[in-house]
Amino acid sequence: MEHQVGPIDTVEQTLILPLFEGVDKAPNRSLTGLGRAGQSQVRSAIASDDFDGKSGKMISLWNDDCKVVLVGMGKSSDMKSNSTRDAGANALAALNKSHGKALTVRFTSGWKVSMMTAFAEGMMLRDYKFDKYLSKDDDDDDDDTPYTVTFQSSNRHLDNLTAGCARVSSMATGVHIARDLGNEPANKLTPMEYASRARAFAKGKGNLSVTVLEWDELLENKMGGLINVGKGSEHPPCMVIWELNAKAKDGPCPIVVGKGITFDTGGISLKPGAGMDEMKFDMHGSATVFGLMVALHGVGHKGHMMAISCMAENSPSSTAYRPGDVIPTYSGKTVEVLNTDAEGRLVLADGLWKAGEYNPEYIIDLATLTGACVIALGHEASGLWSNDDDLLENLRKAAADSGELAWPMPLLPAFEKQMTGSKIADVKNLGDRYGGSNSAAAFLKQFVPKNGDGDDAKQYPWAHLDIAGTAWGTSTNAMVAHGATGVHVRTLVRLINGA
Repeated sequence: MEHQVGPIDTVEQTLILPLFEGVDKAPNRSLTGLGRAGQSQVRSAIASDDFDGKSGKMISLWNDDCKVVLVGMGKSSDMKSNSTRDAGANALAALNKSHGKALTVRFTSGWKVSMMTAFAEGMMLRDYKFDKYLSKDDDDDDDDTPYTVTFQSSNRHLDNLTAGCARVSSMATGVHIARDLGNEPANKLTPMEYASRARAFAKGKGNLSVTVLEWDELLENKMGGLINVGKGSEHPPCMVIWELNAKAKDGPCPIVVGKGITFDTGGISLKPGAGMDEMKFDMHGSATVFGLMVALHGVGHKGHMMAISCMAENSPSSTAYRPGDVIPTYSGKTVEVLNTDAEGRLVLADGLWKAGEYNPEYIIDLATLTGACVIALGHEASGLWSNDDDLLENLRKAAADSGELAWPMPLLPAFEKQMTGSKIADVKNLGDRYGGSNSAAAFLKQFVPKNGDGDDAKQYPWAHLDIAGTAWGTSTNAMVAHGATGVHVRTLVRLINGA
């Protein structure tokens, strides 16, 4: 979507007019630029019982001079960012080719800039499709040109609206890139292909660098989590390390770690065949990392920031790791493998320990980690675990403000005891069948590094987001028509940048 911000004057092909419940006449200047017939038609529709302005109500009007879409916003006193964002997304989704690609969105009386920006954000987020592998006939009449949208408001709001739209446009770009990566089939997006795309994005950007630890360096560093998960595949694993604004180093910085299993067969502990195609989404934690770095660069984030993407493909073969194996990790701790389908936590173990080398302010990891989280929370919220109450609350609030719920879950000592109960290794990679998402988080906690040495050293603040239910399959998400969601790109931009 290409967008601009301007004063209330002319109208493009279609005018989108969001109106509040209880409005019985056209607000001041709302009909500027329409012909007499169009103005009369809109006035009649607003005054009629056919349009009451209730949330979700939409009416399309047209005549020879113009096309107008009236969008019901509900009561102005009830307007919140999330519902306004949804309204913008639903308005765009309701358009068809008859409306054209040149749109005017006009905000009139009763609108705050923050709500205008949320409506624009919803439209931008919804304007997405993944069709790069679809063949098209020469006579195909689908219009693939991007939408051109002019957001209009009174002159006193123009500067703030311009800044707000630029910010959410950068975030939407990051979300869309994360969705592109999530939607890519596994035969196109291998671990090293992800690394190549990261390098390509960073090229020429003076304040962004990407370092890739390839197979030999993983071996040299004894990163046994990544090595063992990835060694059954012909596509070698890697670790991608991102750094933004290295010159701004003035103390600890946030570090985000993403699980990046580009395809998960389950390994020797093979998954059932039904629905296995969805396992291309198992790298969405690292897709979110990529999208986050794109978005932070786009909004002009000034602080020092780092991220780590742990990339591998989990495949069965004669070289694959097995149930019963004991494997080393980068931390030096050993893991008894009880199930090779509990692989995400193994690659994250190396990534979390690596994060401790960069003086983190806090560490957040994202992973499509457990089916148990989907059973617990459905597709409505990500699971959230943390060893730090302040970080948990800040992350929870940023997620709520973004409309990407993160639900606090228990990190109980009993779950940690499960994971450290191996008789032959330091940790085992599977708990019992109950509370599986909690025991997975408890496993990860064993690999959160400490700040300092000695018995008094404490772990760095850390939070874990299990996005198995929110990375795809979210039918109630107005911003997403299908496929990968790009979940928590916007959450983390709001947390880290304050946007």
